[in-house]
Amino acid sequence: MHILDILKTAAENHAADIFIVSGATLCYKAQGKMFEIDPTPLTPEDTKNLVFQICRLAKIEIDGKTMLEREKDFSISVAGIGRFRANIYKQRSSYSAVLRYVPFELPDPVKLGIPEQVMQLAESKSGIVLITGVASSGKSTTLSCIIDRINQTRQGHIITIEDPIEFLHKHNKCIVSQREINIDTESYIDALRAALRQSPDVILLGEMRDYETISIAMTAAETGQLVLSTLHTLGAANTIDRIIDVFPINQQHQIRVQLSMVLNAVVCQQLLPSLDGGLIPAFEIMTSNSAIRTLIRDEKTHQIDTILQSSDGMQTMDSCIAKLYRDGKITAQTAVDYAYNPEIMAKRIM
Repeated sequence: MHILDILKTAAENHAADIFIVSGATLCYKAQGKMFEIDPTPLTPEDTKNLVFQICRLAKIEIDGKTMLEREKDFSISVAGIGRFRANIYKQRSSYSAVLRYVPFELPDPVKLGIPEQVMQLAESKSGIVLITGVASSGKSTTLSCIIDRINQTRQGHIITIEDPIEFLHKHNKCIVSQREINIDTESYIDALRAALRQSPDVILLGEMRDYETISIAMTAAETGQLVLSTLHTLGAANTIDRIIDVFPINQQHQIRVQLSMVLNAVVCQQLLPSLDGGLIPAFEIMTSNSAIRTLIRDEKTHQIDTILQSSDGMQTMDSCIAKLYRDGKITAQTAVDYAYNPEIMAKRIM
């Protein structure tokens, strides 16, 4: 099968990911379930052929002997089908690939179930907004919706730094510069440092990976830019602790004070299996107020859940999941399985 036929099939079926792995069948994941494109297991020669086709589509020079010395990340665009974020790697000495499907059209936050409280974060003029959650929980999609809202509602310069670029944003009310790691710039750190000299109003940072990236992002937020980024954490309190723990112990008090001033919001999201056979998002939403800032400064992040439960416009993950259950959108077992505190959730709904 030609790679274009595979990509077209996946796009037509609204796939999230396509898997090309030797010894397994050619398949894609949609709505959290796996579907076969072809029931015949792929051979090492099949996967090598498909990987070469993918590289040619991406205009990547390939060499049959030394094509891959390590994993390779890049994105490709296919006219009339969509964009794909590709990761090429080897397993058991054979070529493999996983491709994430990204439609050309920007997602509709209403159809995706993204709350208006999250979309209103687009009104922030400065500070840091973090979208967190496990891999494939929709973080990039939520960020793209917020960026699109900014692009439609106010003027300025938006810079996105991604690895690789996923959603494409057209110039609208804003000028949008989209930079891809290893193609347009060497690293997140280099691109972020350069961004501070490019008169940005909004910086989208694909991921806050390390001490230096986080430090520069906080400096950008202090100097008046809005910084949007992601972390692979669950819960607002864990996210704050993760950021602080990246820094040396002798700097952590100073960072707590700094973070308390620049952190605007933490949104954590999960995708839960719904009763209609699809996936439905659940959100924890924390926006910084005087109480939250005090808890961050005073090393009392474990008390943040109490603020989330009692403040307008905020919610804990478990309260969101419980509401989805009460609204008849998920099963009781799903509510327990995805709750941050399964024991309390079980008592709450069963």
